[in-house]
Amino acid sequence: MEPPVRLAITRLAGGGQRGWTSVAVVAAIVVAVPVLMLASSILTPSGEVWSQQWRTRLPGELRDTAILLVGVAVGTVVLGAGLAWLVSAYRFPGSRQFGWMLILPLAMPSYILGFLTLSSVGRTGPVQDWWRDRFGTDAWFPDVESLGGAIVTFTLVLYPYVYLLARAALRDQASGAYQAARTLGATRSEASRRIVLPLVRPAIAAGVAVVMMETLTDFATVQYFGVDTVSVGVFRIWRGTYDRDAASQIATLVLAFALLAIGLERVARGRARFSQTGATGAGIEPSRLRGGRAALATGACTAMVLAAFAGPVVRLVVWAVQEQQSERGTPLIDQYPEYLANSLQLVAFTVVACIGVAVVLANAQRFGRPRITQWATRVTAMGYAVPGPVVAIGVILAVVGLDELLGRAGLALPGAVRTGSLLILVYAYVVRFLAPGLTAVEAGMGQVSEEVTASARTLGAPPLETARRIHLPLSRSSLLAATVLVGVDALKELPIVLLLRPFGFDTLPVWVYNLASESRFQQAALPALSIIVVALLPVALLARRLDRTDP
Repeated sequence: MEPPVRLAITRLAGGGQRGWTSVAVVAAIVVAVPVLMLASSILTPSGEVWSQQWRTRLPGELRDTAILLVGVAVGTVVLGAGLAWLVSAYRFPGSRQFGWMLILPLAMPSYILGFLTLSSVGRTGPVQDWWRDRFGTDAWFPDVESLGGAIVTFTLVLYPYVYLLARAALRDQASGAYQAARTLGATRSEASRRIVLPLVRPAIAAGVAVVMMETLTDFATVQYFGVDTVSVGVFRIWRGTYDRDAASQIATLVLAFALLAIGLERVARGRARFSQTGATGAGIEPSRLRGGRAALATGACTAMVLAAFAGPVVRLVVWAVQEQQSERGTPLIDQYPEYLANSLQLVAFTVVACIGVAVVLANAQRFGRPRITQWATRVTAMGYAVPGPVVAIGVILAVVGLDELLGRAGLALPGAVRTGSLLILVYAYVVRFLAPGLTAVEAGMGQVSEEVTASARTLGAPPLETARRIHLPLSRSSLLAATVLVGVDALKELPIVLLLRPFGFDTLPVWVYNLASESRFQQAALPALSIIVVALLPVALLARRLDRTDP
């Protein structure tokens, strides 16, 4: 009798529908297990853990998390939707260039902008030094190291999510309804409020949901500003006591906030299904601003780009040059190749695993049972909607559970797959970042017609050969896009690698975090710049596309 694994491979290679379906289901289970393990921990709550946390930090963490989410959501809606409307509905000097420049903050991780904000506007920064010299040592200045400072920082980094979706919605709507309202006597503001706003509301709600997810997954930036969130609580418990039960049960609160964000997005969107017959995608006819209004619009966009991207990058470049010219520069350069190699190694493993699984899942939808494979594909994408700390703790629970199960059978889990190993770190990355790679690969597969696949199968080509000789060559561009998306996300990731990294395995984000935590901001400039440069790749491709399609 053939072993089960060999039998599945044989069916997969031979074109069996059951084999492709089985592979898709197994991938869905492997991705879903960490989240399900964490969710199941709430079924057996520890009264001692919850009472201890409630007596100490938990009430403050819940309050700060809620205020942070609401503040960032409001800020990103105001900035993102407002800027999208400005560059879509008006023409002013530089409006075409600002259309794509306003997405540049997507390449700026929040933990980098966080320490740059503190170093510039904090108590010991040059801004407050100038303020005290000008107005006296007792002059009032806003407290930057606070919840308000964290909200502003997250808003500057995350508003492009709302901006992009709102601008796409504005562009995809035909101008007929808006122009009809204007013809019937509605003012520009009234037509915008009663016609345009309902049309873009679903897009804004989706952007806010993504913003809240990104805010939840962060615990480095909020620590810089002295803010205690639930994610910080999970990190503190795990790194301070390594209490698996306590960390997992507090992590369920992060998962609850994530589910709440998704629920609020559904409520905000409501039953909205807006479409327009005969829509041509012409969008709203922009009007030209002149004089002071044009100058104000240009100044507002310039200030946003300077504050959220250009200014911080210039400061990092100056710091990096000064650091290399100082006596401390040599040790930094000596350490840089090691951290870069660790980052690239982790990124390479993650990209290979994610793209490999994505290709198999995309082909399984062609060669397997459609209903089951589509369901499995949706399940594998759930990790991207779960905050990083939740994924990390879930992976720990899954590995510990597997170790205990093997222990009962008299077997031991190999050291290479224990917690604190590179393989488990890659596994967590795959759970977290499979979705963007899968989305890109599915987009490429969608360009390969069913007729081409059917023709190859009719000529006797088995599924694996069809995938290798037909599907992969025709979707090369999408595979490249998937590689860039997954690689950039993996390079920027901080929470998962901090919680699961092997001993002595430091990546560029970890290096930046450690240096910034010790207020060694100038030394953190080089690794921070490296992360931003790589993160600019997908942003540059997106900016190029926006510039080409701009009316």
